[in-house]
Amino acid sequence: MDFHLEDDIQVLKKSVRDFIQTEVEAVAMDIEKQDKIPKRIIDMSKEMGLFGLSIPEEYGGLGIGMVGKCALYEEIGATHNGYTTLIGGHTGIGTVGIVELGNDEQKSKYLPALASGESIGAFALTEPSAGSNATNLKTTAVLEGDHYIINGTKHYITNATEADIFTVMAVTDSSKGAKGITSFIVEKDFPGFHVGAVEPKMGLHGSQSAELILEDCKVPAENVLGEEGQGYVNALKILATGRAGLAARNLGSSQKLLDISMQFVQEREQFGVPIIDHQAVAHMVSEMAVEIEALRSFTYRVAWMADEGEKIIKEAAMLKLYGSEVYNRVADKAVQVHGGIGYISDYPIERFFRDARITRIYEGTSEIQKNIIAGQLRKEYSL
Repeated sequence: MDFHLEDDIQVLKKSVRDFIQTEVEAVAMDIEKQDKIPKRIIDMSKEMGLFGLSIPEEYGGLGIGMVGKCALYEEIGATHNGYTTLIGGHTGIGTVGIVELGNDEQKSKYLPALASGESIGAFALTEPSAGSNATNLKTTAVLEGDHYIINGTKHYITNATEADIFTVMAVTDSSKGAKGITSFIVEKDFPGFHVGAVEPKMGLHGSQSAELILEDCKVPAENVLGEEGQGYVNALKILATGRAGLAARNLGSSQKLLDISMQFVQEREQFGVPIIDHQAVAHMVSEMAVEIEALRSFTYRVAWMADEGEKIIKEAAMLKLYGSEVYNRVADKAVQVHGGIGYISDYPIERFFRDARITRIYEGTSEIQKNIIAGQLRKEYSL
């Protein structure tokens, strides 16, 4: 396995780090309080090409492989998770489906605007009755002439209020179960498409999640993504790739928490010495560092496998599970290390603690990842 980064990726990684540390971090508390990412930050992100990480160069993107993307996600994860989610949701599950499954016409039509950030992408699978049980979709799509008529409601859709292009899953044949689900490219201006209520959240402020309401929404037949009936398979592929990126973002956030904690434990004194001299504190930061390093190695191994074209269903589920759990454990220890200050909302530790919690839920709960892992193990060890 070769995790070496090409010179151009190393240069871009440094540029992203500088941008995150000097520009995004400077407005992190504003994002938290106003629940909005400043337009200036979004515009600067576009200029840096951050919206085109997953999109091939021929369509105006950077065409970066998974190892390179994870290197950049690690830097992006080291700041406000609302901003991280806007970028990650777009460059991950928001656009990967069109890149991987779209035909030439679809790619030419949609990818250039997605690469520049002129259009934002989102992924719409979850419904009130279909979250972990993704096959229980109630949204339907019926072919009428040269259009599909889609009816249904999606919820908890990341980037819903900002997005222009949605990958939407709907049932085209209810008699076939999972094989009756089809994925569609849906534009926000299609007749019958509406963004519903914004859902207030415990964390991830600045990243808007909302309902999508499709009422006799007319979608051209040529906007079927992949083949009819392959939507569930498509969703699994899109989510598997996205999980490696999510782990890298969790890695960046975890490393940021360790950086903040190490500065604090060397400056804060109790009983006449820096608190890192107390064994209980020393053990906590040591445990944080060990888990972060293990997550780093695992993240880049799975990213390398993805770049090599290997099947990563099991490994991506393992990585999503482990990365989410590590981030939550690191955040919990960071609060404990900081004591009362870690619980105060004027400091970033409390924010990271709240933001970490959703990582065990979205893009597949920790329990669902365990089910996927067990299913793959049963295949490998079948008697």
